[in-house]
Amino acid sequence: MNTVTEAKSDVSAGSSQKVSLRDLREPVKKELDEFRVFFRSELKTNVFLLDQIIRYLMKMKGKELRPILVLYAAKLCGDINERTFRAATMIELLHTATLIHDDVVDDAEQRRGMFSINQVWKNKASVLLGDYLLAKGLLVSLDADEFQLLKIMSVAVKAMSEGELRQLKAAKLLNMTEEKYFEIIRDKTASLLAACCESGARSVTDDPETLRRMHDIGLNMGIAFQIRDDVFDYGPADVGKPIGNDIRERKITLPFIYTLGKLSVFERRKWKKKFRNKNKTAAEVDEIIDFVRESGGLDYATVQMEKYSHRALELLSEFPESPERTQMEVLSRYITTRKK
Repeated sequence: MNTVTEAKSDVSAGSSQKVSLRDLREPVKKELDEFRVFFRSELKTNVFLLDQIIRYLMKMKGKELRPILVLYAAKLCGDINERTFRAATMIELLHTATLIHDDVVDDAEQRRGMFSINQVWKNKASVLLGDYLLAKGLLVSLDADEFQLLKIMSVAVKAMSEGELRQLKAAKLLNMTEEKYFEIIRDKTASLLAACCESGARSVTDDPETLRRMHDIGLNMGIAFQIRDDVFDYGPADVGKPIGNDIRERKITLPFIYTLGKLSVFERRKWKKKFRNKNKTAAEVDEIIDFVRESGGLDYATVQMEKYSHRALELLSEFPESPERTQMEVLSRYITTRKK
């Protein structure tokens, strides 16, 4: 069996388990409820407009994957406590702030099935809300003298910003390479999942080796997570996300990078020109999708995704067998088999 076939088999095996978000929430159901209470209490404000926007924001319920990961990491390394809820709250504030700012940059109309904040209250209020959430994240840590957690979050924010700026430059110049691609997703996506695992562990232990290992587990999970997202853009059509968005926005991701690498100079120039077109028709987007699929771009990206997923599982195997380790393993597999 070749590598691509093995990767496909692994995905199929993971899919057969039919792990859902509800399944992931179940082992930490009680703790998630406590986290939600803690999170809401941190967002209370006497500013009327801000209170209105935050109430709307709270209705835009997400997957809560990152707080779940913080809780799982804490359970694997010790006992969940108030520091864990503080870490999960800081992560969720940071993540929410970046999503709001992303919607402004992308002029997005919807988020989680509702009108985006910038569509309802315009860009100024959206940017200020994102700033407010980031400031709240700082205060959650500083008010409790959580300088170690603050450092973890600050490192993640710095990496995420650098990753987004690198992607912006590469997209403009259309000179993305596989090396640059992995640098970008390591910073803009994986750094936050690394912070989830490390901060969850930090809330229950100070052991340097455990913290390093948890950081690396999250980093590998995060890289696999982003590749899965990038594969979604090329189908199949039964995924829970619209396909072709990255292509329309001229974001070059791993499936297309691999495909370009197989072409002659002339062919590469031709397909880059098609990709560079700002006003692609639906037929032109479909043409690029079909070409990447037929050229093995999706198979190659799947192999890379599984490689990082396996690395996370290998690092997890260094922990003693336990229900908590099994839960983390299930979450890691979910990342590479989810439908949206």
